[in-house]
Amino acid sequence: MVSEERLNRLPRLPGVYIMKGKGGEVLYIGKAKNLRARVRSYFQETSDTRYTIRFLVSRISDLEYMITTNEKEALILEDTLLKKLKPRYNIRLKDDKTYISIRLTLDEKFPRILVTRKIKKDSSRYFGPYASAQKVRDTIKFIRRIFPLCNCSKVEFNNRVRPCLYYQMVICAAPCVGYISEKDYGEFVNGVIMFLEGRNQRLLRLLRKKMMEASKAMEFEKAARVRDQIIAIEETLKEQKVVSYRGLDQDVFAYFKEDGNIAVKGFFVRDGRVVGDSDFFFGGTEIPLAEFFSSFISQFYMREAFIPDEVLIPLAIEDMDIIQGWLSDRKGKKVKVLSPVRGERKRLIEMVFVNAREVIKRKLEKGKNGEMLLLEGLKKRLKLGRVPRIIEAFDISNIGGEMAVGAMVTFRDARPDKDRYLLFKVRREGGPDDYGMMKEVISRRYGGASKVAKDLPDMILVDGGKGQLNIVCNVFKELEIKGPDIVSLAKDRDTQQGGYGGRARGRGERVYLPRIKDPIVLREGTKTDLLLRQIRDEVHRFAISYHKKLRGKGIASILDEITGIGPNKRKALLTRFRSLEGVRGASVKELLTIKGINERIAILIKEALKTGVGKQ
Repeated sequence: MVSEERLNRLPRLPGVYIMKGKGGEVLYIGKAKNLRARVRSYFQETSDTRYTIRFLVSRISDLEYMITTNEKEALILEDTLLKKLKPRYNIRLKDDKTYISIRLTLDEKFPRILVTRKIKKDSSRYFGPYASAQKVRDTIKFIRRIFPLCNCSKVEFNNRVRPCLYYQMVICAAPCVGYISEKDYGEFVNGVIMFLEGRNQRLLRLLRKKMMEASKAMEFEKAARVRDQIIAIEETLKEQKVVSYRGLDQDVFAYFKEDGNIAVKGFFVRDGRVVGDSDFFFGGTEIPLAEFFSSFISQFYMREAFIPDEVLIPLAIEDMDIIQGWLSDRKGKKVKVLSPVRGERKRLIEMVFVNAREVIKRKLEKGKNGEMLLLEGLKKRLKLGRVPRIIEAFDISNIGGEMAVGAMVTFRDARPDKDRYLLFKVRREGGPDDYGMMKEVISRRYGGASKVAKDLPDMILVDGGKGQLNIVCNVFKELEIKGPDIVSLAKDRDTQQGGYGGRARGRGERVYLPRIKDPIVLREGTKTDLLLRQIRDEVHRFAISYHKKLRGKGIASILDEITGIGPNKRKALLTRFRSLEGVRGASVKELLTIKGINERIAILIKEALKTGVGKQ
């Protein structure tokens, strides 16, 4: 937790703040025109407990900041740090993996048109991003029929002595063998740029002028080629929906949010026509929507994207004027960032909103369908009586029977349902007995559920072999509970003799089922088997974390009860000897090496740990 004093020391200047967790993990990075005001807003009491209380206040243990000379520098620094540090809770546009772009290599004498997933800081022009790789490739095929640019590699270009097949197909002008001048090829390149920027009306005017000039010069073959270009572009324009009569270049964004997931839809309007669109999906996003959109817009236009005359967004953001100024600087002319509340612009956003809602609907339906197919596959794989939509898994954690705990995790539709997680502090005594501990935990969980069928899962998974499986089956028989499928998951090992001695060979993890002799051996890479491992690993993690917590409390209570031992000496002892057992095994002489431990306290420690009683 960041102290009030630390917050008050923050400067009232523009900059970037970095929020960190206990282990130094970078949780969140943000920009602000007033660092103190922005950061303090996260820690103020608010009804938005979902974000401010649960996320920020509970997890932040350290805070760093960097001052910038102005807000635009803060925006650019934020983007640099996001790419470098990859904080857990910021949104990130994964353009190098998820989305595809069109690249024009303008640094070359005869620029090539290429498909790329990696945007570099070079002299090339990038267009996009686009969500569909197939649509991009279809677009490039269409462009090359109108403007026959080459796309061969530099090696092929430099070593070719005769035209390639693409020249025969009339989709390459063969600059590699000198069949077109640099000037004429440059006109093709300019045409491609105008087409991809959506400036089709201007492009058509230039082409019509060029056609008339060629016709007047009696260059009828050239005029015919330009005429075909005009026809192809006009056919494309017929397919594009007219949404505005302003004649402006506009990027229109809207979002739809459901269950913590946000879908953003972008429509790209050029000369009043929709020439393209992109979808962006962000799962489990918890940052405020205004901050989300500020980060989204700045990241989107950091990607060498075409900058329009207007950017329309569905809500006002605090640093709208900063982003507007930054985009204007990059474009070299005034750019407006607007959040309209009425009129034609508002109707545009409403149209995009409807499409954003469809994006998240399709995405979530696809996810749910995938989860159901996975669970149906698990039912078939394990020969279960029903599709295991609700799975409860159990594990026991202890050391020699001491401080034993049980843990239960719940997976609903193949995803963790943490609201249904349970922990059990095992009550039984009498040394290590994994079977007895499992019986206690299962009995306590289901003892009150025998008459309440709706409280039962579809499947129960226990960590262990046939023994643990039989324990659960016997408990259910005693409780007269029927319904859930019961399985256990264990690791088996064989020992093969070979070479100079015994060599252990893992036989893999195995699933045991009631009344079936031979277990099912899990396979590597299959989705159903990966799900079983995921559930087992999650319950194991949950049990171990609880056991460590109790063990830490137990160690603390024993040492704290010794006269003369406070938090600092306790920490020094455990740091030096690693554990309570290490302290117990240390000699008086070794204990005296700890700062603040004299001979009297050292003897008290030995006596207390020998008897297990610390009171004096």
